[in-house]
Amino acid sequence: MATKKYTVTLPEELAEEIRRDVGAGNFSAYVTRAIERQREQDRLGELVARLEEEHGPVTEAELAEAEAERREHERYFAERGGAAGTAGGSSLPMAG
Repeated sequence: MATKKYTVTLPEELAEEIRRDVGAGNFSAYVTRAIERQREQDRLGELVARLEEEHGPVTEAELAEAEAERREHERYFAERGGAAGTAGGSSLPMAG
């Protein structure tokens, strides 16, 4: 990917903390990854807004069901030491 140098203004304390943590040579890569993650979050927010406009907001019951399913999946993988299913196909428990 082509790169171009830009000038940005950051709070000095934040920039120095990052530089200490990642090293001067990795500062730009760190900032690039942070911006990429923010763009992903922005796009997800746009998707949620479109879906809520089309289908209505997510209900508390739907959120609770999704959270219960997430916990079930987390438990499933924790019990198997993080293994991702079996060779013959996924035996992952599914809601519904």
